Amino acid sequence: MTENAQQQPPAPDTELPTQYAPADVEGPLYERWVERGYFEADAKSDKPPYTIVIPPPNVTGSLHLGHAFQHTLMDALTRRKRMQGYEALWLPGMDHAGIATQNKVEQQLAEEGKSRQDLGRAEFVERVWQWKEEYGGKILGQMRRLGDGVDWSRERFTMDEGLSKAVQTIFKKLYDDELIYRAERIINWCPRCLTAISDIEVEYQEDDGELVSIRYGEGDETLVVATTRAETMLGDTAVAVHPDDERYKHLVGKHIKLPLTDRSIPVVADTHVDPEFGTGAVKVTPAHDPNDFAIGQRHDLESITVMDERAVITVHGPFQGLDRFEARSAIVAALRSQGRIVAEKRPYVHSVGHCSRCSTTIEPRLSMQWWVKVGPLAKAAGDAVRDGRVRIHPEDMSKRYFDWVDNMHDWCISRQLWWGHRIPVWYGPQGEVVCVGPDEEPPAGEGWHQDTDVLDTWFSSGLWPFSTLGWPEQTDDLRKFYSTDVLLTGHDIIFFWVARMMMFGLYAMDGEVPFRTIALTGLVRDERGKKMSKSFGNVVDPLDWMDTYGSDAVRFTLARGANPGTDVPIGEDWVQASRNFANKIWNATRFALMNGATVEGPLPSPERLSATDRWILSRLNKTVADVDAFYEDYQFAKLSDALYHFAWDEVFDWYVELSKTVFQAGGEPAEVSQRVLGEVLDVTLRLLHPVVPFVTETLWTTLTGGESIVIADWPTDSGFRDAAAEQEIATLQSVITEVRRFRADQGLQPGQRVPARLTLDGTALAPHEAAIRQLLRLQPEGEGFTATATLPVAGAEVALDLSGTIDVAAERKRLAKDLAAAEKEKAQATAKLGNEAFLAKAPENVVDKIRTRLAKADEDITRITAQLEKLPQA
Repeated sequence: MTENAQQQPPAPDTELPTQYAPADVEGPLYERWVERGYFEADAKSDKPPYTIVIPPPNVTGSLHLGHAFQHTLMDALTRRKRMQGYEALWLPGMDHAGIATQNKVEQQLAEEGKSRQDLGRAEFVERVWQWKEEYGGKILGQMRRLGDGVDWSRERFTMDEGLSKAVQTIFKKLYDDELIYRAERIINWCPRCLTAISDIEVEYQEDDGELVSIRYGEGDETLVVATTRAETMLGDTAVAVHPDDERYKHLVGKHIKLPLTDRSIPVVADTHVDPEFGTGAVKVTPAHDPNDFAIGQRHDLESITVMDERAVITVHGPFQGLDRFEARSAIVAALRSQGRIVAEKRPYVHSVGHCSRCSTTIEPRLSMQWWVKVGPLAKAAGDAVRDGRVRIHPEDMSKRYFDWVDNMHDWCISRQLWWGHRIPVWYGPQGEVVCVGPDEEPPAGEGWHQDTDVLDTWFSSGLWPFSTLGWPEQTDDLRKFYSTDVLLTGHDIIFFWVARMMMFGLYAMDGEVPFRTIALTGLVRDERGKKMSKSFGNVVDPLDWMDTYGSDAVRFTLARGANPGTDVPIGEDWVQASRNFANKIWNATRFALMNGATVEGPLPSPERLSATDRWILSRLNKTVADVDAFYEDYQFAKLSDALYHFAWDEVFDWYVELSKTVFQAGGEPAEVSQRVLGEVLDVTLRLLHPVVPFVTETLWTTLTGGESIVIADWPTDSGFRDAAAEQEIATLQSVITEVRRFRADQGLQPGQRVPARLTLDGTALAPHEAAIRQLLRLQPEGEGFTATATLPVAGAEVALDLSGTIDVAAERKRLAKDLAAAEKEKAQATAKLGNEAFLAKAPENVVDKIRTRLAKADEDITRITAQLEKLPQA
């Protein structure tokens, strides 16, 4: 065990309220921790560093269960490391969330009858900053409610001055190294947000559409193509077939008429086409489909854009000015009138991408954008994991990481927004292109202008592990706290955020990894394992649960479900159970304080300890060792379970109960147990603290008189084990459990006292007679004692006088009735399982149910027969 945080604590105030009220405790406690600077890290200390940077929540966001889940785990890691003597830094901050934030302000303007164009760029950006100051960062206050032990003095924002300098610095460096370029490619386009968006901002859902098959060409030179986006045919510049498809070899190289237009388009042979799918012929629209764009590049096809940025048709008179969906219906109708529609299928359910911000259907669009050449960066990110510099946990998630970084496409980093980091490139009147670093003056003069686009939000958040520590300056923070120790995040963003941080960290920091471990969690789901969604009506606001049950209860529930990489089901019943656990800790500590539990002075030597004392100290050290091992392996569910069962089952249900007789008897054994109980509670509370910080702080400071459990020492395993004591108490537990079960079987009330004779001489149970009698409500045998039931257990004998406590004849009659029913059930099940004809026809699940019934009947017969044998003769 470790020493307490204070070597000689003052006598504690043993007065605790009769009930724990989280709402009265949590807020004031958290503010006290912050005011005292417990969470602030010192870059100049000699302590070894331990660093976690928080995945920055959106400035528009509020705390949801996913945040609460990951924040609980990160907080537990940093609180433990702080207690272990590390200079622990958990660095907080927020992401500017380009599209989401711009949308919020545009909605606000719309309510005023204005648009961003009415304000102009400069005034609009100023308006966004005002919105951020007034409404943004709501989640930061909610993080305090949860108990996040973050260093608020180092809070960062992706648009603050320092991080903006980091963004401009790395853009310039990548540009100069020819890893950033500008090119026309197919991107995801949102016609509502009027910007390119990243893959992570596209949400796919099953939509009802239509699949139409259209005949292109005339006579013998015809092909049938199928499409769900008939409006894009106006931009077709070829039809593609597989080069080995004999059906179309005579057409390859020829031109066929494109319906509804005056154009003829070529038939090209391309291995991308699957000859087995549909007709084996596909329309090629290079400006509106990524696969078609690639075919167009290989065959030098023209790219014709047929829609504007709002997805309105811009070509071919009859359809010009129509929205894409209006045009789709009009074009199909026109083709049908010409006899060009070969087949129609509706509804045709297929996966369609939608903008995650506004739910608008995404339009693939050819556009001039800025790109990062990811090849060398992605290779470095893969190598860092392969050579062991970075560990992915759980290890089986590594395959998903490699699948991504080994096959990554160049990254579109430009966004057509006004809120964000503006691309630091200026264009001159003679076609000049100049990239400007943070310490350079942009070119001036007539005709010079800056690129109007801003950078993808993931670009700045990809710099988060080092930009937040002061890079590109060589700060004390950067020297002390980089590389960070662990990135804890959901497996759902391994591709988008984790990989980008790996690429940028290795590139900017000369091969130093951004974090040594990537600990991937699952996603929080409802109690049935279903994804939480507003449309399902199963979304839970964690603040509601915190209000009702306390933050500790929410935290413990989430941690107890956190198996690495596995989704976490959570229901309100589980939070209630965690609240009950917090109450149990409170009540047990209150009992201990009322009975003189103390942490003063050294632990008594082993020879002064009873077997019960040695047992609990042995179990305590084993728990310390187990919890440490689980923390090092990010097994939060297992460490929480270990703590729950040790605290509730072994400390509260057994040691506290066994100690009651000792305390009542008084004397030296009581003094020894008071010190042991104080030690056990002290260590147990410190072990629990990282997961349930509030209740443990209140109880620990009351128990020990220490300043704060936040800065107390983390317990260490002293190595003390006592197998003999553990075996002795296990035997005692089996006796008490067996007699309790017998009492319940006889219908005795838990508090009902029964005369009993205990024959314990020569067994390890002899010193425990007083405890056995107290826990089992067994009174001395007294005059006229008659042993009506005798239980031989663990080499001892417990004889009970049940006369006057139960109606033996009625009990025999009841048990005989139950036995007959069990024997009948066994006979029926046995007969069915012995019927070969039945077994040949019955489904396997039906046969399994009958086998289960037979096993249950056997168990009931054994149990009831034993109960009858133990009953006195009537």
